[in-house]
Amino acid sequence: MSARTTRIRLFAATTVALAALSLTACQGDSEDTSAESPSSSATATGPSTPSDGASTDKGSNAGGAAGSKEQSGSKEKDQAGSNGSGGSSGTGNAPGSNGGSGAAGSQGGGKNDDAKPGKCSASSVKITATEVSRPLNHLLLTATNTGSKTCYLPAYPMARFGEAQSVPPVAEETKPQAVTTLEPGKSGYAGVLLSAGDGSAEGGHTVTTLTVPFDDGSVATVALPSGGVHVDNALTVTYWQPSMDTALTY
Repeated sequence: MSARTTRIRLFAATTVALAALSLTACQGDSEDTSAESPSSSATATGPSTPSDGASTDKGSNAGGAAGSKEQSGSKEKDQAGSNGSGGSSGTGNAPGSNGGSGAAGSQGGGKNDDAKPGKCSASSVKITATEVSRPLNHLLLTATNTGSKTCYLPAYPMARFGEAQSVPPVAEETKPQAVTTLEPGKSGYAGVLLSAGDGSAEGGHTVTTLTVPFDDGSVATVALPSGGVHVDNALTVTYWQPSMDTALTY
């Protein structure tokens, strides 16, 4: 065998051996890759957990925010309800409250109260006494409103003549349907039966002073005709009337 032939065989054997080694290495790489693929797969799927966690956190945050809004809304409703139900701030600030229970409502009520007639007073109503020829033994009392506001008179004049300890009775048949109200400058009238026309009554005497109280506690002093008037136990007054003729019918 020649040396050339020997070299060719050695080269061929070496080539075969190298090819075998390369195949073995390739198979090993394939096995390593296959072995590693599960971990790669695990690595690829691993981040899904944080992703789920993030979704959960977002859901929790959204739920918490919604819950906070609901709680805030409830608080606002509760606050609005308490303010509207009679709280001082609610009734003062709410537009609807100006109609009745707020400051504007109170002012409106005050204006209505001012428009209503009040009790007449001796400071704003002057009472005069005049003797009349008919009916006999009668005195006419005239109450004139000299003030600037409308007022109402007492039901009847609780006249006190002289030093009498009591006031004369009132003739019930003269009671009007309503108390007499006086506008500024207007007058009301009451008749006084001083004594019995036939002289049948007892206790006759002359008086020179007359006072008439008002419902507010004030008292008017009324000037009697010169020389005074004669009264007896028949002394009677009528209710205050809006007309002179009505007052002198008794």
